[in-house]
Amino acid sequence: MRPTTDAPRTVPAGRVRLPSLTGLRFWAALVVVLYHLSRQSGRLPGVSDLVWYGRSGVTFFFVLSGFVLAWSYDGKRVPAKVFLWRRFARIWPMLAVSVAASVAAYHALGTAVSRKGVAAALLVVNAWVPDQGFMMGGNPAAWSLSDEAFFYALFPLLLAASFLRTPRRRLWTAVAVCAGAVALWLAGALVSDLLVRRWFLDYFPPVRMLQFVLGVAAGLAVRRGWRPPVGLPAALALVLAWHLALVPWSHAVPDSAWYSAYSASQLLSAPLFAALVAAAAHSDVRGRRTGLGGPWMVRLGNWSFAWYLIHEIVLRVLLAAAGRPHGRTATAAFWALVLAVSLTLAAAAYHWVEHPLERLLRRAGPGTPRKSPAESAVSA
Repeated sequence: MRPTTDAPRTVPAGRVRLPSLTGLRFWAALVVVLYHLSRQSGRLPGVSDLVWYGRSGVTFFFVLSGFVLAWSYDGKRVPAKVFLWRRFARIWPMLAVSVAASVAAYHALGTAVSRKGVAAALLVVNAWVPDQGFMMGGNPAAWSLSDEAFFYALFPLLLAASFLRTPRRRLWTAVAVCAGAVALWLAGALVSDLLVRRWFLDYFPPVRMLQFVLGVAAGLAVRRGWRPPVGLPAALALVLAWHLALVPWSHAVPDSAWYSAYSASQLLSAPLFAALVAAAAHSDVRGRRTGLGGPWMVRLGNWSFAWYLIHEIVLRVLLAAAGRPHGRTATAAFWALVLAVSLTLAAAAYHWVEHPLERLLRRAGPGTPRKSPAESAVSA
């Protein structure tokens, strides 16, 4: 992979890690977990309204993925096969364990499992077909990794693309992908089949690729000295305001309508998440305290990938065992139980499965050519 070379890198050499982004991962995962709790186990006043479209947390992860990869690999010469092996080592072990756990839970609960869906999940191709059993047949959360795998396959080409080589071109790329997202959302009016529309707008990898590209453009820009137009507090306020605006929208328009907040919450939120990620990264570069990069926030952020893959399995099992709670107190207690159990299991999975197997696979995979000190400054 060859990096963009429009200008000298201006990030201080001693401050190349971005702990605030790891902390943000936890909050994005939490929003997804609360979304599933609200939809499947019962609402809690206030909180459920705010996270009713918490699937937007996946949009955040797609933007963040592009940003972090651009940040990590700009300035490096890493063979594509090495990069792709690293990505495989990063996501596949935890994916395989979560699919096995999900299938075991389905069998224990007497629920039929699609073998094609399981195979598609393990092969990270399950988001390519508009069939519910195919997309969700292994572990329902695994669909997003199918999109990520597509992003990874194209990332070496993106990093060398001419439309990301200069600040002006990155700006126009960002404008184009944001306009494209709006156009795609409006095009939903042309698709009458609800399942096909949701698959195309919410799951189809080339559509979600726009969010990844926006993250790559932002990552390259900040890596090369661009200062985001809004600071971290303002970016957080904009994200919160967006989700507050979705509350009356969700009350006024049913999710089945093409102009509902359901797909809009995911397709139209990417610019706000890009601003948030860029502002947090810029704060880390400048050595400012954000409240997101402390030891416990980083630890929780490290657990977030396993938490994302595990939490729905825990929710499914506990709902079958205890039934859907009734009343505000019982619902709050059930939420607390799911959060505690799933996060504990995620911590164990990270320390005993995800992280050790990633290191093992990296050592067993193709090597990386000897790097210069400048190229070694950023961890992949």
